[in-house]
Amino acid sequence: MSYFMYDVMGGTVDEPDSETMKRVLDGLAQADDEHPDVSLTHESGWSLSAFGDGLLVWENPDEDSMAPGEMRDVAREEVLRLFGLLAAGDIASVEALSWQR
Repeated sequence: MSYFMYDVMGGTVDEPDSETMKRVLDGLAQADDEHPDVSLTHESGWSLSAFGDGLLVWENPDEDSMAPGEMRDVAREEVLRLFGLLAAGDIASVEALSWQR
């Protein structure tokens, strides 16, 4: 499985381990209007974008039939858990959550 992350400044991190995911997520402390989020994208096209205010967006830009989903007030630990599931290719477990569409 292949996956990558974008840090808050848009830099690419290829196949980060859990510690690197934590560091990338910590970068949200420096988020601004131009660089508001960090994301993890799986080779399938599915991605999770995390914002400093607790917003989490689940989407696949290549999948026109599926609207993006959102969750609000998502705890940091839950974001990291979901990043781990997506990195492992467990799309079904992430999709099964209560996304607002």
